[in-house]
Amino acid sequence: MRVLAGELKGQRLTTPRGSATRPTADRVRIACLDALMPYLPDGAFLDLFAGGGGVGIEALSRGAPSAVFVEQDALALRALRDNIERLRLGERTRVVRADAARGVDELARRGARFAVAFVDPPYDSPRAEPAFAALASGTVLEAGAVVVLQHASKAPPPDAVGVLRVVRAKKFGETTLTFFHAAL
Repeated sequence: MRVLAGELKGQRLTTPRGSATRPTADRVRIACLDALMPYLPDGAFLDLFAGGGGVGIEALSRGAPSAVFVEQDALALRALRDNIERLRLGERTRVVRADAARGVDELARRGARFAVAFVDPPYDSPRAEPAFAALASGTVLEAGAVVVLQHASKAPPPDAVGVLRVVRAKKFGETTLTFFHAAL
């Protein structure tokens, strides 16, 4: 897996071993980040269920000023930290080792705010709904933030969750990206 565009284009990314995480496919990552390009310079990027950090690192490569990665799996964290160190992104990143919902709560307590968030929970995970609900509460989102949820195409989210409203969805076979706008 490699960074696909921007200042880090072509750089190799370490992917987590094991079956606990699945990297976002290149064509999905390209479509997602292409759609987010206008919003990336607006503020910090949040990568929930970050895995090896491919999406957040791609966002940094394309102009996000900083990124926070929330992940709890030890193997994924090892790959994520390797990627951050090898690409010399330490000053622009923060890694939170926590369940995604607890990570959002911790970030809210610290006053963190994000212009863009990407959420890629394991499909059919019981952790997905609480994490997305925590994010949809708006406590870590800037006014007008854009949130992208990657999910199984057969399990679309509701049109509105907390402060988030669906603005569009893009399907890639069994995977769909649903884009939300934060009405704050």
